[in-house]
Amino acid sequence: MISEKMKKLAQNNSVIRAMFEEGKQMAKEFGAENVYDFSLGNPSVPAPQAVRQAAIQILDSEDSLMVHGYMSNTGYEDVRDRIAFSINERFQTAFTRDNLIMTVGAAGGLNVILKTLLNPGDEVLTFAPFFTEYTNYVANYDAALIAVSPNLETFQPNLSEFRQRITAKTKAVIINTPNNPTGVVYSAQTLTALGEILEEKQQEFGAPIYLISDEPYRELAYDGVEVPYVTKYYRNTIVGYSWSKSLSLPGERIGYLVIPSEADDAALIYSAASIATRVLGFVNAPSLLQRVVAQCLNEKTDIAVYDRNRELLYGALRADGFACIKPEGAFYLFVKAPNGDDKAFVARAKQLHILIVPATSFGCPGYVRIAYCVSHETIQRSLPAFRQLAQEYGLC
Repeated sequence: MISEKMKKLAQNNSVIRAMFEEGKQMAKEFGAENVYDFSLGNPSVPAPQAVRQAAIQILDSEDSLMVHGYMSNTGYEDVRDRIAFSINERFQTAFTRDNLIMTVGAAGGLNVILKTLLNPGDEVLTFAPFFTEYTNYVANYDAALIAVSPNLETFQPNLSEFRQRITAKTKAVIINTPNNPTGVVYSAQTLTALGEILEEKQQEFGAPIYLISDEPYRELAYDGVEVPYVTKYYRNTIVGYSWSKSLSLPGERIGYLVIPSEADDAALIYSAASIATRVLGFVNAPSLLQRVVAQCLNEKTDIAVYDRNRELLYGALRADGFACIKPEGAFYLFVKAPNGDDKAFVARAKQLHILIVPATSFGCPGYVRIAYCVSHETIQRSLPAFRQLAQEYGLC
């Protein structure tokens, strides 16, 4: 028999992944051009050519024993130097390599810091709607994820409820901006207020509360929207970053944690997190990819492609009568399900070969997530099916 913990996780397997696998089967049955798979946030824009060139140059010119060998669990020193310099240059911070730990993507980084911080019975707050895997990550360390209910008008964090939800058991708070699944960017005003509440509650309970900023979509923002750097708004912030979306490298699993020196017990957290990479079995972030991203810190994916998709899909669905907010970042559209039943709406959409994800799994029933990181042609082909859905639900 498998462990009771894993039995529960297996029974509640990610609805996103399940939909993605079903989409592959439908493509075989009906033809890929006749299936409109908006389930998975898998970048459709190729990685910049500089990524390939960097990998080739490193493999051709650097010592293979070094490139493929072990290094410090925290990552290559020169790689962390370069990343710290880049962050400081962009956001006027003052990090050094000793504030950075290279991780196996953002998910690996979140698990490392949660493993470092959490004791059984601790609580971690997050804001609905939230990335579905947060529940599993937190439960893996015998803590509880507490979801603050959504602000259905703006999808900015519901700070009045947040204040009430913080207790003596609250060890950490996870935020994700630009947000998956809404595409909302948390404003400087929101982050200022959030930081003030956390400072107040730290004083009240006499213990640090860490703000974990999950940032795989930081570089994907539209219309000149600024994504504030969260360490400036609250000193006990820990940042998790990934190049999965910014350089279209989701399968390569490469990212980092930033643990600022001003955070409470920063040196102890850093030391423990470096050990957590071993305890969790990562040992270190992929060696070749560490060296590749260090040479590509100024490279960007072509977000104009996603922006074009965003404009087309948002405009078409709004014209058909669907209710949704225009995303400021990431590559998701968060749409209200007609009649409020997201699961029934997803089931009917699937009959028309549209694969979307019910937001019940994101802690926000009554909505669906549409990942528009697909080809522009896929969106164009899907529009008649969306129009049929709208007509069936009496929206147009």
